[in-house]
Amino acid sequence: MDPTSRPAVVIDYGTGYTKMGFAGNVEPCFISPTVVAVNESFLNQSRTSSKANRLAQHSAGVMADLDFFIGEEALTKSRSSNTYSLSYPIKHGQVDNWDAMERYWQQCIFNYLRCDPEDHYFLLTESPLTAPESREYTGEIMFETFNVPGLYIAVNSVLALAAGYTTSKCEMTGVVVDVGDGATHVVPVADAHA
Repeated sequence: MDPTSRPAVVIDYGTGYTKMGFAGNVEPCFISPTVVAVNESFLNQSRTSSKANRLAQHSAGVMADLDFFIGEEALTKSRSSNTYSLSYPIKHGQVDNWDAMERYWQQCIFNYLRCDPEDHYFLLTESPLTAPESREYTGEIMFETFNVPGLYIAVNSVLALAAGYTTSKCEMTGVVVDVGDGATHVVPVADAHA
């Protein structure tokens, strides 16, 4: 399937909530807390296994990779069961736990948006002053794990300013005040550059 024939996937992730959907939609398809619940019993089993029992370690690791939840479902699982621990992959607007973030993206793509990542271009957001290494690692995960055909990472403040402009007059200059759950940014934007 040609990715240009399908709308781009848009994921705007933040410390508190993630908004996800498809380009061209008026509003996001889903708004979900940015949290992952992982079954600790599998992780503990993997850590306590002896080195001689590699099969048990591998199978515990595979089960831990399969037994996790995100968003409201993660919060519900952690309240109802002591075996699930919560992980917040983003702190103060920056990805802090890449394993949890990869799991979060996996659930966003396959279980929420129900799309094949190979059939869509992706637009992800980042906060201002994100380190280039973080952007590179995001690209590595998206291209190597999810095999996306194309990726654009934009500063969410610039996108917020772009949403207010019409096509007839697009100077894209202004100041954006972005108040989030874990960080607040005042971003001057000049000619579409933060």
